[in-house]
Amino acid sequence: MKNKFKIVLIALLSMGFWSCEDEQELLFSTPSAEFAMLTPDAGTAVVLTPELGTNPALTVTWEDANYGTPTAVTYTVEIAETGTDFSDLIEAATTNNTTITWSVLELNGAAVAAGLMPFEQGGLDIRVRANTGTTGSQPTYSDVRTVLITTYSTESPKLAVPGNHQGWNPPTAPRLASSGFGETDYEGFVWLDGGYKFVGPDGSGNFNWGNTDWGDDGSFSGVLAETGESDCTATAGYYRVQANTSTLTYSTTPTFWGIIGAATPGGWDNSTALTYNPTTMKWEGIVTMTAGEFKFRANNAWTINLGGDPVEMSYDGSNLSVDAGGDYLVELDLSNPREYTYTLTAQ
Repeated sequence: MKNKFKIVLIALLSMGFWSCEDEQELLFSTPSAEFAMLTPDAGTAVVLTPELGTNPALTVTWEDANYGTPTAVTYTVEIAETGTDFSDLIEAATTNNTTITWSVLELNGAAVAAGLMPFEQGGLDIRVRANTGTTGSQPTYSDVRTVLITTYSTESPKLAVPGNHQGWNPPTAPRLASSGFGETDYEGFVWLDGGYKFVGPDGSGNFNWGNTDWGDDGSFSGVLAETGESDCTATAGYYRVQANTSTLTYSTTPTFWGIIGAATPGGWDNSTALTYNPTTMKWEGIVTMTAGEFKFRANNAWTINLGGDPVEMSYDGSNLSVDAGGDYLVELDLSNPREYTYTLTAQ
C-alpha cells in the first residue's frame, strides 16, 4: 500500500513539474531570429516639400517575425538620427500589418522630431520592433535601413534683437521674422533704448551669444557687418525694425500707433491715439466706436497701416469692421513678428 502511494505521489509531482516547465516556456518564448526589412532600400533619398503634404512619401515593409507558432504580433517602426544608435528614438508608427506608408507631412514631422534639420539632407535610421504581447516575451528587431531625408519647416526664419532695452540676453530678446522659407528680409516691432545687435539661431533653433551675429559696420548708415564690433544704436522708442542678412542692410522707423476709420471718433481724417503698454507689449486705449469700418496706422499717416484678416493683419490690407457701437478696449499686438493681431473688448 505504501509503495502504491509513493508511485502516485511521484506521478503527481512529475505532472506538476512538467506543467510548470511548459508554463515557463510559454512565458519566456522568444523568436528564433531577427526578421528582415524589405523596403526602403538603404540610401534612398527623399526631399519633402510642404505643398505635397498629403502625398505618400516613404513606404516601409518587412517580413513576418517568426515566433514558431501562430500568434498576434504588434510591430512598432522606430526611427532615429543616423549615428545616435537609437539612443533617442521616435516611435513613428504601430501596426499589426507588415507595411506602413508615411505621408509627406507625417514623415517630415517624425524626421524633425528625431533631430534632422530643416532644408538640409540628413540620415534617418529605421528599424521595426516586434512584440507578441505575451507576458514575459522579449521584443525582436529587424535590420536597420538608413535613408536620406531633406525636411522642411513651416516657420519663417527669425533673428533675435538683444540689447540695452532688455539686458543683452539673446534667449529672451524680441524677434524679427522673414517673409518666408529661405528669405532674409527680417522685420518686426521692437522697443529700443540704446545699443543693440542682431543674433541668428544655432542648429537647434536657440539664440545665444556665440551664434552668428550682426552689428553696425561703423559707419552708422544702415549697413550691417557680421560679428561687427559696433553696436547699432537708437534713442528710446518703439520702432519698426528691418534687417536683411543677405544685402547687409538694416533700418529703424519710429512709430506711434492709432486707430482710424468711420467707426472711430476721428473718422477717416485723424487717428485716435493708442498708448504703448510695456508690460503687455501692446498698444491700448478705450475708444468710443460706432458700427462701421476702421484700420490701424502708424504716425497718423498711411505709410504704415494694417488691415485685412483680423487674425493675422497685413500691410495695406482691406478695412476691418465692428458690428455694434459702444466703448471698447482696443488692443493692437505687434509683438509677434509678421503675425500682427488686434482685439476689441466691449466695456
